[in-house]
Amino acid sequence: MGDAHGVGIVGLGNISRQYLDALAGHPEIRIVAVADLSEERAAAVAAETGAEAVPAAELVRHPAVQTVLNLTIPAAHAEIAHAAIEAGRAVYGEKPLAVSVDEGRGIVEAGARSGVAVGSAPDTVLGTGVQTARRAVDDGLIGRPVAASATMITAGHERWHPNPDFYYQPGGGPMLDMGPYYVSALVTLLGPVVAVSGAASRLRSERVIGSGPRAGETIPVDVDTHVTGILEHANGAISTIVTSFDGTTTTASPIEVHGTDGTLLVPDPNRFDGDVVLHRPGAEPETLAVSGGYDGAGRGVGLVDFVRTAPGVEPRAGGAMALHVLDIMTGILRAAEQGGRVELTTTTARPEAVPFTAREDWHS
Repeated sequence: MGDAHGVGIVGLGNISRQYLDALAGHPEIRIVAVADLSEERAAAVAAETGAEAVPAAELVRHPAVQTVLNLTIPAAHAEIAHAAIEAGRAVYGEKPLAVSVDEGRGIVEAGARSGVAVGSAPDTVLGTGVQTARRAVDDGLIGRPVAASATMITAGHERWHPNPDFYYQPGGGPMLDMGPYYVSALVTLLGPVVAVSGAASRLRSERVIGSGPRAGETIPVDVDTHVTGILEHANGAISTIVTSFDGTTTTASPIEVHGTDGTLLVPDPNRFDGDVVLHRPGAEPETLAVSGGYDGAGRGVGLVDFVRTAPGVEPRAGGAMALHVLDIMTGILRAAEQGGRVELTTTTARPEAVPFTAREDWHS
């Protein structure tokens, strides 16, 4: 594969731990620089990885950085992405791509103008769970897909996150925070969406932090915390999605895909693996053998796939996909606010399916 690809990480909060663990020892990725608002945190990660700790403004121009891994809070995604693109660096960011479609479109268009690649999480859809389901749909195991449902209900991230403020600010909420996993899976399984409808509510105006040094502190809620959407796919299928920080739990399958000849139960798209179960009329439920996806994957496999993508080819976890997912999610929120149906302004091709890839073939 040649020399390892130089990556600079901006933002070393909670999610960075998962990336650092997944990428540790990867022969194709070398973390060469890190930046964070906390100099102490940056110094600790630099010592762990052998990277340099530098300010973000220097990181995007670091001579050894080829791709900027943008793990900042959503409100900072666009600023860091543009800085990286202006410096001629590829950028791969955490979800969502940005806090608005205009911001997201600006990132994608800037990347295209500069000839640099843009990518975005979630990469969970590249794991064996969603990709095995994708293979089943493509192989016609459920006949023609006609509908799907996605459900995510939890009591809210303030219960466990020590600094949950951004989850309840613009760019957060259950739809923009957790929705990317579910919407990306629906687009991967059923293709792009042409229009959406939605309804939303807000249970309370404040939340109380439940853990960490700020436990007991009250934070404001500036976004809707229960969101329901209807997605009209270009192929005629209709999906429904519920994302909520106002419930406790759910017994519904994370995703169900219904076709003329059967139904697929798809595992949690916030994870990379899990059983895919096929139900067909008159037959016992069948757990399908794993038939696609990166085996043993963790957050960061999307970055590996991104780095491996040939120049000029849209990455699987690419900007076009992330922008369309953002358009779907913000369209649902806009429909909920305005009432009625919102036609989308973006589209994307279904990303190329991931053939089953053993861990040693993508990490060794």
